[in-house]
Amino acid sequence: MPFNKATPALSRRALLGAALAAAGWGRVRGRWSQRQDVFALVLGAVQDGGLPQAGCYTDRCNTARSVPRYVASLALVEPEAERYYLVDASPDLIRQMDLIPGSAFRERAQARRPFDGIFLTHAHIGHYVGLALLGREGLGIAPTPCYCSPAMASYLSSNGPWKLLVDEGRLFFPEVALNRWHRIDDALSVRLLPVPHRHEYSDTVGFVFRGPSRSLLYVPDIDRWESWDIPLAEIVDEVDVAMLDGSFYSAREIPGRNIEDIPHPLIPHTMDLLETSVRRGKRVVFTHLNNTNPALDEGSPEAEEVRRRGFRIARAGRRFAL
Repeated sequence: MPFNKATPALSRRALLGAALAAAGWGRVRGRWSQRQDVFALVLGAVQDGGLPQAGCYTDRCNTARSVPRYVASLALVEPEAERYYLVDASPDLIRQMDLIPGSAFRERAQARRPFDGIFLTHAHIGHYVGLALLGREGLGIAPTPCYCSPAMASYLSSNGPWKLLVDEGRLFFPEVALNRWHRIDDALSVRLLPVPHRHEYSDTVGFVFRGPSRSLLYVPDIDRWESWDIPLAEIVDEVDVAMLDGSFYSAREIPGRNIEDIPHPLIPHTMDLLETSVRRGKRVVFTHLNNTNPALDEGSPEAEEVRRRGFRIARAGRRFAL
């Protein structure tokens, strides 16, 4: 099933909006410009353990001690409407919130309602433990919807300290069936896609976010693309931007550990699968890079190979228009 059929209709709407604006329909023009401003903001792009990572004293980790790289996360921003959404709540959440631009967000955060919603992929440490910073001992957020799978909602509702967030009414779970589109507000829709990944505490989902003009696929964790019931190239061809699991470049990155215990697709393999899509103009960006991944170093041969083949590595602060 196609994942984004909105672009032609939206192009017609843009032309209509311009014509109405020229005729003096200021409110129509204002509403349309508001919708055009929606964007996804990269808040971080490294694996759950962070960079630097505990016990890591390589040159890469030592450099990151003075210039840290944050754990994979996104913000979805609607500037004119002053709406903000968080995608995965990482351990670096406090500093990541500082990356979200504008005084309106800071005013909202000080009023204990920074986010209009929180989207969670799964229950591995980099993707949800930042919720604790929003609870009673931290920000103490006002009631906020959390969009995740039913299994993830059940896990958070049954296990502390997350259970306290739920019991106090700070976090609640709108019903969002998997594999269906859900309208979040007048500018944003989402589809939750089940993803095969280690299910120690909950299952895992990826997200397709659809804005007024463009769509973005977010899958920071998966065991193997071949285990997914969705052909990777097929879904990438249906979106404008794909942010994908780039945890490892090589299976030899972690000496003394069996990489099969922490399975992820290797970046070169993903590039092989998607080279035709990228040649056709699709934007594929790797995120969730482990501290051992040499593609984190911009001047490395691996990073250069990623760029040469038309792919990109996510960086905190980068925006993708929706």
